[in-house]
Amino acid sequence: MIYTSGTTGHPKGVKRDPATPEQAKAYVELIERVYGLTLGVRSLVTGPLYHASPNAYGRQALMASEVLVLQSKFDPEETLAAIEKYRITNAVMVPTMFIRILKLPKEVRERYDVSSLKWVTHTGAPCPREVKQELMEWWGPIIYETYGGTEVGTATLATPEDWLNHPGTVGVPTPGTLIAFYGEDGKSVEDGSPGEIYMRVPAYADFTYLNHEEKRKSVERNGLISVGDVGYLKDGRLYLCDRRSDMVISGGTNIYPAEIEMVLTQCPGVHDCAVFGIPDEDFGESLAAAVELMPGAELSAADIKKYLELHLAKYKVPKRIDFHTSLPREDSGKIFKRRLRDPFWQAVGRRI
Repeated sequence: MIYTSGTTGHPKGVKRDPATPEQAKAYVELIERVYGLTLGVRSLVTGPLYHASPNAYGRQALMASEVLVLQSKFDPEETLAAIEKYRITNAVMVPTMFIRILKLPKEVRERYDVSSLKWVTHTGAPCPREVKQELMEWWGPIIYETYGGTEVGTATLATPEDWLNHPGTVGVPTPGTLIAFYGEDGKSVEDGSPGEIYMRVPAYADFTYLNHEEKRKSVERNGLISVGDVGYLKDGRLYLCDRRSDMVISGGTNIYPAEIEMVLTQCPGVHDCAVFGIPDEDFGESLAAAVELMPGAELSAADIKKYLELHLAKYKVPKRIDFHTSLPREDSGKIFKRRLRDPFWQAVGRRI
């Protein structure tokens, strides 16, 4: 049983049914395909093993690796040091880790030899294009990306070559995977139009939510499962917009905070951020940004708005910007956005 991350609510226990022999074989083949875990690799796990991706990676790495290194807590410089010390070839990370590694001073980054790396897979959240591009220029075209969820497993894979040719994609469906998209009206949407993503990966046995029997019914449609994300298919490749629950409707316009966060994380001096909707008397919702600055950085709300206006349409620039010493995080590194958002809605008697 693996627990969901709890990004949008309380973590749910996902209890997997016993796998058939065919599913067990397909699962091992899929994990090898996604993480490059062949015999003799030297592996690094940077996330907690009670989350789905580090767990799946760690269990197969234990069988295949010559060396397996587990980190109790992610630190960007310590990660580079571990890669050099143990001559790591394969690793699994999340985009937040990439961002923190790239924000290390150049002289610190160049202190470590990471040439042993051959295959790094990331998942868990969309990765800003500029971040992934910069990392591949440093580490080489070795960055693989997956998309899926605790409930459904690994639904897509983007190889480095595929991503370089189609920036922004999270890949093509893994073998046998079914993907469909549905709009707010419950009807299927055409390719290229955003819709809620529903999936089924045959390499994974079916599941139930522990103590959440009704919840399973709310995420299932025609035998496919949704983890609450919105995206679209183009030329057979999946692109993500945002989580359905994070989408902001301001004056009737749908705004996806993930797009704004990807730009804001690139602002010099910004360590991390979260963008979300807050009550607005005129527009129903407006955008707010919670920002954590890098040590020693001096930025005002006006500075950040000016930066965003250079890269985004004006209606996507948050009206409110608050600075935090540290943002609330899960053990995986994801930001607990609901902890930032909920206080704004407590007194208004509505959630959107």
